[in-house]
Amino acid sequence: MTTLSERASTLMDLHTAPEILTLTNVWDVVSATVVAGTPGVTALATASHSIAATFGYPDGEKIPLDLHLDMVGRICAAVDLPVSMDLEGGYMNPGETARRAIAVGVVGGNLEDQMKPLDEAVVAVEAVLAAGRDAGIDFVLNARTDTLLRAAPGADRPELLAEATRRCQAFLDAGAPVVFVPGLLARDEIAQLVEALGRGRLSVISVPGKALSASELQALGVARVSTGPHAQRVALTALQDAAAAMVGGGTLPEGTRPLN
Repeated sequence: MTTLSERASTLMDLHTAPEILTLTNVWDVVSATVVAGTPGVTALATASHSIAATFGYPDGEKIPLDLHLDMVGRICAAVDLPVSMDLEGGYMNPGETARRAIAVGVVGGNLEDQMKPLDEAVVAVEAVLAAGRDAGIDFVLNARTDTLLRAAPGADRPELLAEATRRCQAFLDAGAPVVFVPGLLARDEIAQLVEALGRGRLSVISVPGKALSASELQALGVARVSTGPHAQRVALTALQDAAAAMVGGGTLPEGTRPLN
């Protein structure tokens, strides 16, 4: 069993390696063990949306933090890989939430700015990083800006990208090793942010049918690509398709593996 410090160092190294870090987000112990047991997987990330949905809550810090942390702790205990947690906006106290996450085995995390004033968002980033230092680990913060997600319909795209760049640079200056811009899908926009922030600093999400491949993102200089809630949706799509086949008089699909 690796130590917390070793897991944190491994996760940091994975973000700075020449190869892009690909993370298939997990939401419970069985999804975590299946993904962790897949050849080539080197780290795990949880998805707050998926964990909340598992317990019947909507996304957006509606699931009680104790329940959220309990599931994440179970995931950390079930695998011997570094785990990054979706901290959402920090549940009103990013530093304390990060401290509690570290206590259950987490060594990295996403933190949403939720388009708070930039100085407040930077303070939140600093608080999470301080929690890592206090715990004696190099916490791998993936500082997220919601600039594109929360933009008004028809908003000027170059202005949005400029604001996303400004916020990302502020988070990097505050010590975050990597920054996350959900809603960034176009090749030219990704290339623009990589040029502005530097190679190996940008994280993006893979959206079914819309995203560039991991190899294409690596060529552009992206550090990390994750799946967010889409991994759970892939699993649920397969489940609904199997249920429809059974109801329609058929059978479960051939090739189904006993993964649990």
